[in-house]
Amino acid sequence: LKPLEKNLENIKKNKPSVILIAGVNGVGKTTTIGKLGKILAQNNKKIIFGAADTFRAAAVDQLEVWAKKINADILRGEEGSDPASIVFKSLDESKLKESKVIIIDTAGRLHTRNDLMDQLGKINRVLKKIDNNFPHETIMTIDATTGQNALNQVDIFKEMAEISGLIVTKLDGSAKGGILLSLAEKFRLPVHAIGVGEKIEDLQSFAAKEFAESLMGLEN
Repeated sequence: LKPLEKNLENIKKNKPSVILIAGVNGVGKTTTIGKLGKILAQNNKKIIFGAADTFRAAAVDQLEVWAKKINADILRGEEGSDPASIVFKSLDESKLKESKVIIIDTAGRLHTRNDLMDQLGKINRVLKKIDNNFPHETIMTIDATTGQNALNQVDIFKEMAEISGLIVTKLDGSAKGGILLSLAEKFRLPVHAIGVGEKIEDLQSFAAKEFAESLMGLEN
């Protein structure tokens, strides 16, 4: 696990730095974005949230609450509008505001839904057309309670977007996070952070040694 540590604060110093967040339904993706924005805002980085989840109004409202908490800007479109158009507008706006980090929220989608997976691919293609280096990071959120199905999820998401790293959520419950070992062995993707609760400070940079000790019951 040690080589997979990738501290959240070491986001590439691009202007803007574009981070795309993806994952299946119910993994805590929007909440994770809010927490990630808080961490980056503490490092004097101007944050813009791109609300590209246009299918679930509640997700956009939730993201707006987070934006107010951390003094971030948010760009949202009409419900049901093309998510790729929101991405395009977000990047255009980020240049106007000289934003340092833009974090794009995408709709939660089951990896078995081909139409929604194609849409994720379209978002990725739109980003590449704006700048071939976009997105600088494509982070997939994984629910620690998912079990072995998480391997299938990552496999299919990687086909549609170049997943560059993982954030593992819901490690505050019964899940010990053993699935992270399987993901590490198969994909060797960097682990940016783990989510250990609902509070704004409950997104922690991944520390391999501490995680392994906890997994083996050796914390004490």
